[in-house]
Amino acid sequence: MKHFEKWAACPLFVFLETGFPLMSEKNLKQTVEERALALLEPIVAGEGLELADLEFLREREGWVLRLFIDKPGGRVGLDECTQVSRAVDPSLDVEDFIPHEYSLEVSSPGVDRPLRKPAHFERVKGQKVKVKTFGPVGEPPRKNFTGTLTEVAGDGISVEVEGAGTFHILFKDIAKANLEFQF
Repeated sequence: MKHFEKWAACPLFVFLETGFPLMSEKNLKQTVEERALALLEPIVAGEGLELADLEFLREREGWVLRLFIDKPGGRVGLDECTQVSRAVDPSLDVEDFIPHEYSLEVSSPGVDRPLRKPAHFERVKGQKVKVKTFGPVGEPPRKNFTGTLTEVAGDGISVEVEGAGTFHILFKDIAKANLEFQF
């Protein structure tokens, strides 16, 4: 007679309709954003515009893939948003890498535009920015910086914070940054 050792209370089976591996919402968001950026950046550039940023998130009405486009030397209007929406939609349908129903939104970056690439920072040099880092930076250590962007270098930026001095922040340490609109 064979002896079997019980090692689990019961078998566990997970079936997914989409064929995508089970992953956390955070990992799903990151994966979709990375794939969308790689796919859509050249398409938007082909339309003579720049994909400034994108986000994939769950809102009250469901999942949203939101593209923020910019126009060198000009303002983005409804015509450009419609143009980009029509240009990227077929590629998103063909690649079909988003496992949920979602809405596609195309917008301008707005007055508090996100800053992600060195070129974005270069464009707003001398203006007021808001920067959040993943961890404490500088002396005294802090994670939030609001001040004038004074320098953009190969590895990072310098922000002059009123009353606290100038802080050098490496690009790899920046969690989020945006232009701080002044009224």
